[in-house]
Amino acid sequence: MTTTEIRNKLHHYIDTAQEKKVKAIFTIIEDEIDETSLNWDDEKFVEKLKTREANYLNGKNKGFTIAESVANARKALKKK
Repeated sequence: MTTTEIRNKLHHYIDTAQEKKVKAIFTIIEDEIDETSLNWDDEKFVEKLKTREANYLNGKNKGFTIAESVANARKALKKK
């Protein structure tokens, strides 16, 4: 079965499945969906960066050093 055929079958299933099943499927793949939904256009990307900068400068969000970021990334990779 081709990827296109699989997508079509999945799409049809989700369109016709019971609400409970759709929610269960979403729960399983929600994190992956959130990761792939970061396709901002330039304007939204710059807006998000400005918001993050403002939150950092006013103390609302904590920043991380490069070393901390690398250590956190390595720790996350080890969990997978």
